[in-house]
Amino acid sequence: MTLTARRLLAEFIGTALLVCVVVGSGIAARQLSPGDTGMQLLENSTATVLGLGVLILVFGPVSGAHFNPAVSMADWFAGRRNGTGLSSTELGGYCLAQVAGAVAGSVLANIMFDQAALQVSTHHRVTTGHLVGEVVATAGLIVVIFALARSGRAALSAAAVAAYIGAAYWFTSSTSFANPAVTIGRIFSDTFAGIAPASAPGYIAAQIIGAAIGLGLIGLLYPDPNPAENVVTPHPSKGSPHP
Repeated sequence: MTLTARRLLAEFIGTALLVCVVVGSGIAARQLSPGDTGMQLLENSTATVLGLGVLILVFGPVSGAHFNPAVSMADWFAGRRNGTGLSSTELGGYCLAQVAGAVAGSVLANIMFDQAALQVSTHHRVTTGHLVGEVVATAGLIVVIFALARSGRAALSAAAVAAYIGAAYWFTSSTSFANPAVTIGRIFSDTFAGIAPASAPGYIAAQIIGAAIGLGLIGLLYPDPNPAENVVTPHPSKGSPHP
């Protein structure tokens, strides 16, 4: 298997497992703590933190563990001048693999919990507050990732990114989707973690805006265009192996 194929497979599997963790733990939380939304969110966020950290460690050395089109687009944009980021072709492949993986992960979670495999969520989430929450969540995620990469601390990405997402579950009104692929994937599960199709475009637009704001902040805080390590974690074609 070529390096490009391995990287795309890693993004597909990693994103699928991430969505499976999010959706599956959401279903389990609803079953284990019926009527207690706070406990459900705690259970869902805890599983996501732990799962995301492990997935970054496993797939980072292969693909960089983006699992997120917003991260991939930021990597492409930030690396255009010095060739450290994804190429345009790689960006397209990453985004397609991530979206396909997200949908597959949602279907897998449905099947594991004896739900109908193919569902469409009826969980409408869009309010002004939710959209602002997605801007904040995504901007913060981009800042965390690129701050670590440009300061030579990408080895901390698994812990730092997972911790940020876990915190953002609670401090943002949207519970921090912060990921266009995950947003699309969660359309296909009418459960605690789902999002109605009508709500998804607003979330995705807010995430793209948030990513742009995050990159702008990185340009001000870490202006060196030559990151010390690659986003999210180093991978074979762009940097040294993951420590």
